[in-house]
Amino acid sequence: MTPEHAALIDGEPLPRERVDSFLKAPRRGAGLYRFAAPPRGATSHHEPAPARRQPEAPSAARQRRRWATQVVVTDELARRACADRGLKVPEEVSPASVLAVAETDVADLGSIVAAALAHSPAARTLLAALESEQTVPETAVRDYYDRNRDRFLTPDALRRGVDPFDEAAPSDTLPYDEVREGISRELRKAAGRKAFFGWLDQARGGVTYAHGHEHPGDPSHPDHEHRH
Repeated sequence: MTPEHAALIDGEPLPRERVDSFLKAPRRGAGLYRFAAPPRGATSHHEPAPARRQPEAPSAARQRRRWATQVVVTDELARRACADRGLKVPEEVSPASVLAVAETDVADLGSIVAAALAHSPAARTLLAALESEQTVPETAVRDYYDRNRDRFLTPDALRRGVDPFDEAAPSDTLPYDEVREGISRELRKAAGRKAFFGWLDQARGGVTYAHGHEHPGDPSHPDHEHRH
């Protein structure tokens, strides 16, 4: 018998229909969804027309549903976290749709988290709040600048092929004061993402998945793949 819920979150059922809606949702972003989709069985605007598409293997369909469940669960957890924090979540015209996901975000975040952030206004709101709470010490900003001089060569030095760690003159490197704000912003963003991962790991502790909706990497089911 097919369960009516995809998961229990702190004992409260998450309707299976929310996962079904996500799987059927239109994908916005000119095919970029392919980078956020699960490794097998994903859809994109670059695939053949439905009439010519190869039938999806049952194992791929199961993994796609499990992957989608993780995205929907993350959305629900983020909604609850925003409510607890008193954060206002912007409304979306089509809540089930998925926005474009950049390949670099998938590489940095993993496909589940990247797709959850694209799909869920609540997840994006929570991430922004966590990022705003991060404090980056001046020493950390300066240390990053000193250790990554290759990222701050002037255009002229790049054209001349200057080695930033050997032959670079002071004039070959952008001044610290000129790039400090950008470095601080990037470090704050990285710290915010780390805080988001920490929150999500803890929040998932209260989730129990129904059969067929387990994490794609859960070794207790035969189709598991440890991919994110």
